[in-house]
Amino acid sequence: MSASHTHSSPAATSDDEAFRRCFDEYVEGVRFTARLLCGDWHRAEDLTQSAFLKVYLAWPRLYQRDRLGGYLRQVVVRTFVSEHRRLWRRREWLTDSTPERPAEAAPDDDRIVLLDALATLPARQRAVLVLRYWHDLGISEAAAALGCTAGTVKSQTFKALATLRTRLGDQFAERVAASSSTDGVRGDA
Repeated sequence: MSASHTHSSPAATSDDEAFRRCFDEYVEGVRFTARLLCGDWHRAEDLTQSAFLKVYLAWPRLYQRDRLGGYLRQVVVRTFVSEHRRLWRRREWLTDSTPERPAEAAPDDDRIVLLDALATLPARQRAVLVLRYWHDLGISEAAAALGCTAGTVKSQTFKALATLRTRLGDQFAERVAASSSTDGVRGDA
């Protein structure tokens, strides 16, 4: 066996080490974004693995490695929307009744109620809210991450927020606004 077959090239070793550092730096943030998108830690782990696999396969072609955080966010969001689109087509259920509103929750349960309501949104609307309000991206940045127009981001944000307001009801909004004002946080509608 020749020496070239027994050892990996220095460039490949360097790339693997660089990818390992990238993974170590970004995996927790990507996993949490995936959790916000899909609402399930197990699916979030699968989504995270899929996103990092895609980045690993593209690694030799990535030249702007100083922008990996944004690129990884874009990959995980697009992977989620793509996978969810396929799942949705296979699992469409029609019903003649509207979903029940959640029972009034204690202030400690607000986060759980909000995450549950977020999980009921269509994939693209959920992705828009996560990008805009969790990652604090502007409209054009969210559009770039989703691969759509700024107008689509605006309309999906409007629809998603309207759906959340309907599902959560006015009582939830008032409770969140009241707790935000007592925490010194300004509550914008």
